[in-house]
Amino acid sequence: MESVPQIPPQPPTLTPPSPLERIKAQSRHLRGRIAEELAESSDHFSEETVQLLKYHGMYQQADRDRQRRLGDPSGRSERVWSLMVRAAVPGGRLSAEQLLAQLDICDELAGGTLRITTRQDLQIHRVPKRNIREVLRRINQSGLTTMAACGDVRRNVVCCPAPYYGDPVHGQMQWMAYRLATELAPRMPAYREIWLDGGGDGGKDEVGRMKDEGGNQPATNSRRKAEDGSLQAPSADLEEPFYGATYLPRKFKVAVGLPGDNCVDLFTHDVGLMAVCDNFNVVGYNVLVGGGMGTTPGRSDTFPALAQRMAFATVDQTLGVVQAILQLFRDCGNRSDRRHARLKYLLADWGLDRLKGRVEGVLGYALPGPRPDDVWDIDDHVGWCEQGDGRWFYGLHVPCGLIADDNAARLKSALREICRRYQPAIGLTPGKSLLLCDIRWEDRPGIEDLLRRHGVRPDGDLSNIRRWSTACVALPSCGLAITESERILGGLVDQLEIELARLGLAGDLISLRLSGCPNGCARPYVADIGLVGRSPGRYAIWLGGRRLGDRLGFLYRDSVPLEQLVSALVPVLAYFQQSREAGETFGDFCSRKGCADLQQKATI
Repeated sequence: MESVPQIPPQPPTLTPPSPLERIKAQSRHLRGRIAEELAESSDHFSEETVQLLKYHGMYQQADRDRQRRLGDPSGRSERVWSLMVRAAVPGGRLSAEQLLAQLDICDELAGGTLRITTRQDLQIHRVPKRNIREVLRRINQSGLTTMAACGDVRRNVVCCPAPYYGDPVHGQMQWMAYRLATELAPRMPAYREIWLDGGGDGGKDEVGRMKDEGGNQPATNSRRKAEDGSLQAPSADLEEPFYGATYLPRKFKVAVGLPGDNCVDLFTHDVGLMAVCDNFNVVGYNVLVGGGMGTTPGRSDTFPALAQRMAFATVDQTLGVVQAILQLFRDCGNRSDRRHARLKYLLADWGLDRLKGRVEGVLGYALPGPRPDDVWDIDDHVGWCEQGDGRWFYGLHVPCGLIADDNAARLKSALREICRRYQPAIGLTPGKSLLLCDIRWEDRPGIEDLLRRHGVRPDGDLSNIRRWSTACVALPSCGLAITESERILGGLVDQLEIELARLGLAGDLISLRLSGCPNGCARPYVADIGLVGRSPGRYAIWLGGRRLGDRLGFLYRDSVPLEQLVSALVPVLAYFQQSREAGETFGDFCSRKGCADLQQKATI
């Protein structure tokens, strides 16, 4: 095996590590006091343990709609605590049995709802602390895991889940997504010890059995390139030979997608892999680096950013290239200020040429520039589509990704019946839709009838604005939420449908994304219309992005009251209707005109 050049050590930092770095370093590889606190009668975990639980796939949350009254004369109240548990689904593909298992868990052990996320995860909300070990046990029993779905690690690897079998491209991308998910995963022996082995004493996995008789782990300081091109990090840490005791400075997101279908939003990820195809085969990937949506109010040094096109990597090189980028982020990312700790800030500090050069230094070879291939279309995969193998898939629009039964529709019950009767393969899209796959032609009417009887809108009844709208969860469960998001999206879309029809724009494809805070989990900064929570009941309006996801918008108006959002958008939509160029989209029109022109001419 060939040696790979070493990364020079970083110069001493003048700022101390953040408090979370200390928590990680002292946690005994993310064990901390999790097992001890699980055994305690309290209904919630301590703040330090909460930070470690993220790596195990959960967030502790307080229901901000509810307070529990204490039984004393003072009338005091206390928070109502629960946990949100996130199961990672690499590439968004799972079986009907696995989906049914998650629905059973949310009904029997949690709050009764299941959510699809923009990272193709499944989230179960309102899990009481007393149920948490059983929830994780059953998720793992179904063949999924919550390990590393959150925390300062490689997050779930997203990829287009559509089962197109007419050519091998989608299958090859899925294979790459699974490979990245597997090879870049932390080992985390603590996960099995605490949740699956009943909180044992450690050392029970393969890593633990490699310890010598004195309990010491043999040191190694070499970094070598394996036969498959992947890199082995220098570490004396056999529990985490790549990540080490303090893991990454912040989260790290990877996506695999196509120029002709950017359903994964390639440009919003730390690393986006854009498939380059020749004769219906993936020959390599354009490697995009440094995307990220989060920003912090009041800090001008934080910002949303699009990934930049860095290089082309062959299929055989791709794993090594992504691991080299991850390694640089691990070693050189900001560990003092978590608000400035994403790869996009390292790229902003270094510049693209320096980052590429450092990646090549780790790899030991040069990378060519990116191929001309670039994003040119996007598909939400909603509706019926042939798979290319004689069967069909149906893309089901799931508003905000929420799988539940309510007065409007009994989606959860419908999915239960479909999964039991037809046993479809399941796909989860980054747009939070759900694909029912491998459907026989003769079963199509039965599925449509079943959905209709449960009040689920067929794709033909969806307006374009509803079809291309989504929102983050926000209140009442998210601790970072400033204001409402998911719970108000439907009402906003209702109003916009009326105005778009009045203006003759109902046929236009306009994307709308709503986020309850500037962290931008719904990726609002790249949409045609982005609405971002700024204070309770008030939102910033971003315009000029576009549905393709390859352009940042601009701040059009700030701190607009919820009840004035639609009236603030109507003059811009009217201006677009009157002054657009032939074939121009709403996002392209706003980008061409610019903020000042829109503010001057699109008046109420």
